[in-house]
Amino acid sequence: MVDALTSLEGLGTYEVVGDLLGISPGAVIILMAVVSIWVLVWKGLALWKSAQKKSIPWFIILLIFNTVGILEILYIFIFSKMSFKGKKLKLEKSKKKK
Repeated sequence: MVDALTSLEGLGTYEVVGDLLGISPGAVIILMAVVSIWVLVWKGLALWKSAQKKSIPWFIILLIFNTVGILEILYIFIFSKMSFKGKKLKLEKSKKKK
């Protein structure tokens, strides 16, 4: 274990991650940029929707937890359409304009 750690000395973070994934450091940077943009888009949409619905608990949860867009996507397409009235949980039907 010590030999493995000493062999990584002098390498930067991107080189280490690239070695672990079997890709070049440049590909690691591109991958991180793509994932960052993906997360930013979904988090922005989910936060916008929760703010418009005045859902403070969801806004805080979405702001704090980073789930690489998974929780944000679930909120947009599932949880934001639910309403809790009384003890029954029902889905809101979208209103279509004609």
